[in-house]
Amino acid sequence: MSSRVGRKPIVLPKGVDVRIHEGSVAIKGAKGELTFALAKGVVVKHEDQQILISTTRNLVNGDALAGTTRAILSNHVKGVTEGFSKKLQLVGVGYRAAVATVKGKTVLNLTLGLSHPLAYSAPEGIALSCATATDIEVTGIDRQKVGQAAADIRGIRNGLRRPEPYKGKGIRYADEVIILKETKKK
Repeated sequence: MSSRVGRKPIVLPKGVDVRIHEGSVAIKGAKGELTFALAKGVVVKHEDQQILISTTRNLVNGDALAGTTRAILSNHVKGVTEGFSKKLQLVGVGYRAAVATVKGKTVLNLTLGLSHPLAYSAPEGIALSCATATDIEVTGIDRQKVGQAAADIRGIRNGLRRPEPYKGKGIRYADEVIILKETKKK
């Protein structure tokens, strides 16, 4: 195996438990538990508070699968110990957000200058919070789910409220840089 990422061991912090079953790896920590189904030909070993990834010799995409598996398992270890979060900002006159609980589900109510408010229901394992009326924070232990939920909120209504290039109004990531275009001049 010549994948640099795949060869690197994952060091486990204290309090993280790893169980390797046939075809899957379960990682349990203080914040929860995540499982990952392994691709055929990828071998995962747990020794000396480290996770080691290797592949069988005749695997066609062995290096790519080993690197991907290592990256995902590393994110799972970080997720069950620290968690992940994405921050979004609403920019525009009258744009605001509020979090409510409806029938046991967390719902994000968005007012985006439309004739009606929009509601986004959080998927399982995702927590939504609003520090102010224009700041939204998406948190969870699964990096993929957190990123997908943030992308769903940003692209709500088929991208209707993505940041526009003239005034910068819309829903944007907190660290996103919007390059504004110059308006027409007479």
